[in-house]
Amino acid sequence: MEKFVELSQVSKHFDTKQGRFQALSDVNLSIARGEFVALIGHSGCGKSTVLNLIAGLLDADSGGLICNGREIDGPGPERAVVFQNHSLLPWMTCFANVYLAVERVFGRDHSKAELKSRTEQALQMVGLSHASHKYPNEISGGMKQRVGIARALAMQPKVLLMDEPFGALDALTRAHLQDELLRIVTQTQSTVVMVTHDVDEAVLLSDRIVMMSNGPAATVGDILQVDLPRPRDRLALANDAQYHAYRSAVLEFLYQRQQRPAA
Repeated sequence: MEKFVELSQVSKHFDTKQGRFQALSDVNLSIARGEFVALIGHSGCGKSTVLNLIAGLLDADSGGLICNGREIDGPGPERAVVFQNHSLLPWMTCFANVYLAVERVFGRDHSKAELKSRTEQALQMVGLSHASHKYPNEISGGMKQRVGIARALAMQPKVLLMDEPFGALDALTRAHLQDELLRIVTQTQSTVVMVTHDVDEAVLLSDRIVMMSNGPAATVGDILQVDLPRPRDRLALANDAQYHAYRSAVLEFLYQRQQRPAA
């Protein structure tokens, strides 16, 4: 397996009012080009911390992080992040929100016509060409999140990082966007790392599921290879024995091997 993203002996702590909190300890993880990896675990297990380290939004205390053969030492356009909060600028249209990111990445080397074309292609990819002129307060939560995904994809990142992007959506909208994401990833062959609390989402979307141990000093507890054929159909998988076996394996890790920490 080609090591496209690699974390080696990564540790991270935070200084809090209660003292030093060791969030991660000795995290080792290799991700291949084009792979879809889900990070799952109980609250406080460091999933988002791992994602933010890969994004370059946090610095590790120790260990090494590499993306495409280069050390990760800060944010970069080759790593785009989609957060649970869409973070759209409310005074800009959907088109302008995506165009802003495109201009930041490609503005020096591309004409305005090329920047406009990239923006339109990204909105078309997520099915929002018809809403490009609308403002965030004029569209639904699911559409806002699709604009956020379009903005990330428009940067043509080598790695797409997603921190519970569908966590705040209703079940039907969430299912629709999961299917959209499956289609987009197949089309773009993107490398994706996604934080989720949803076991079914992890099994449906992923090539591998990285199950984190409980914090403090959380680390990779186990990794499950998901060998379900692609493209994946959620209706067909509903009665698939292998799908349910993967689901049971994740639940067994979370609720037996790593019991939920007391509140």
